[in-house]
Amino acid sequence: MRDFEAVADRVEIEALRGEFTDAAMLRDYDRLASLFTEDAVCEIPEAQVKLSGRAEIRTGIGRMQAQWEFFVQNTHPGAIRLEGDTAYGRAYIHELGRMRDSMSGMNFALYHDRYRRTADGWKFADRVYEIRYLDTTPLPGSGSSPEPAATS
Repeated sequence: MRDFEAVADRVEIEALRGEFTDAAMLRDYDRLASLFTEDAVCEIPEAQVKLSGRAEIRTGIGRMQAQWEFFVQNTHPGAIRLEGDTAYGRAYIHELGRMRDSMSGMNFALYHDRYRRTADGWKFADRVYEIRYLDTTPLPGSGSSPEPAATS
């Protein structure tokens, strides 16, 4: 890859994916929502969740995470295909956590992403979560979860 702009785009998209995981882990829903375009869609088909627009993404993810006693998400780099001011990619996910009702689980999943270049840099235009493996065996360990980040 000799095109420095393409390299820079890939680095920025990978940083965007890292910011998403960081914001989710820290329960910083305002920052998380800011990573999406205004008209973005975030979906979890297996849970019948479809959130449209930044405000709904912010509220919906906050509502879902409020159900978790603790939650850990690890994101691993995946493919990125650049097409001008749009890009497509996948990120590989390993998660574990326990819900407040004591149900727990571990999974491996994929995010199927569409990114859009904006005046503020690359943002998620669509993010679809696909579970590939789910284990609901009770987790023997313990965890902690931060309080949601203060909103400004």
